Amino acid sequence: MKKEIQESRNPENQARTGTTRKKGYTLLAIGAILLIAGIIAAIYTYRSSYQASRDTGQALNEVKEQIKAIEAGTATGDTDALQAQKSQLSTQKLAQERPYSYSLILLFFAMLLTIKGLYNALVGTCRTSRADIQRLAQAGLLAALCYIGFTFLKIDIPVGPDKTAFHFGNVFCVLAALLLGGYWGGLAGAVGMTIADLTTSYVTSAPKTFLLKLCIGLIVGLVAHRIFKLDRDHSRKYVMGVTVLSCFCGMLFNVIADPLVGYFYKMYLLGLPQDLASTLAKWSSLTTSVNAVIAVIVASLLYLVLRPALKKADLFVSVSPKGEDSQP
Repeated sequence: MKKEIQESRNPENQARTGTTRKKGYTLLAIGAILLIAGIIAAIYTYRSSYQASRDTGQALNEVKEQIKAIEAGTATGDTDALQAQKSQLSTQKLAQERPYSYSLILLFFAMLLTIKGLYNALVGTCRTSRADIQRLAQAGLLAALCYIGFTFLKIDIPVGPDKTAFHFGNVFCVLAALLLGGYWGGLAGAVGMTIADLTTSYVTSAPKTFLLKLCIGLIVGLVAHRIFKLDRDHSRKYVMGVTVLSCFCGMLFNVIADPLVGYFYKMYLLGLPQDLASTLAKWSSLTTSVNAVIAVIVASLLYLVLRPALKKADLFVSVSPKGEDSQP
């Protein structure tokens, strides 16, 4: 065992296998610059456009109440004019919320880059001799599926001025981690679901979505590939059990973290009242639990179907570290 470790650290052996470990500080510098820019942008956009969006939201709620009163017969007014005003205020509110959401995404992304940059500076990274175009292409495809799963396959549940949803986005987020590993799968889920939020009425949830979906991917990938080496050759029973377990662990994290993180996120970063944040967290617990059950079942079935097909087509990605005995 010691001999194998020494050989893997030998520069000649690393060159022969096509990998080298090199320390770098470029990513750390970029991350630090973006982190400062993200902090400044978040503070500025919160005090300007996001504060204005809260005033617009209050006016929008008043218009909605007027429409309800007219429909209930307790008031009179021009419904068509109020509907047009409602549409205009909704569009205006989303436009005012986007800059703050973008700045928070930049801030969170910069934090990840800074952490990765510190790792590169202290430990170094293994670089392969050729780019993994296949994995990148699959990650892009799965990110698109995450976007479709949330944008078009969802049922909105209004909760006061906000809302939550039943959706299929988590299915492809988990599937991405099973197929590509935690890092690439997590990024695919985070990017796809974040774009889905930014292009719909869930704009303010985009920064939270980015972090949580990335974490889901990392957890699923950790269990599936780092612990159980799911991408190696195993019995069908072993593959099925590990697949379901990995999906379950990722979704269990989401069931706990989504309402909890959402509560503090909406109260402290979005400035919502505590009562409303608490109500949204309770509804989020319900929808997240249903979404989790759907994700575990559907993602597991899809992976078990795609695994042999991808192997036959020579498109199956090897994820777990090589040189380790993974046979159960």
